[in-house]
Amino acid sequence: MGCRTLPVHLLCNLMVEHKHSGVSVDDRKLTAVFSALADPTRRAIVRRLASGEATISQLSEPFQMSFQAVSKHVQVLEHAGLVSRTRRAQERPCRLRPEAMAPASAWLGDYHQLWETSFDRLDEHLNNQKGPRS
Repeated sequence: MGCRTLPVHLLCNLMVEHKHSGVSVDDRKLTAVFSALADPTRRAIVRRLASGEATISQLSEPFQMSFQAVSKHVQVLEHAGLVSRTRRAQERPCRLRPEAMAPASAWLGDYHQLWETSFDRLDEHLNNQKGPRS
């Protein structure tokens, strides 16, 4: 019986969690939210849904793209958890799920203090560079 060589695989832990500000942020959710919001069309859809639910047909009205293209954008938002669709008779209205933005908000919030501190130090440095006024 001979030896068998097994391929070497690199394993990545996609369940890494960051604990900042007491909020646990799953990297996959965070990546999905930021990826979904990286596209200007999807951000426009989110803005529209912030004012209330809408069907794909209603969402596609302001865009110069097909119904299918808008539907695919909505699917990306659904995958990220930012949008949900329900069935009402023959319609499937889309609804914004603002709680799904919590991971992104928490992640950005963790860096807010860092940015504020950096800007305060820069302001202090610039004021010191001016020297005393005569």
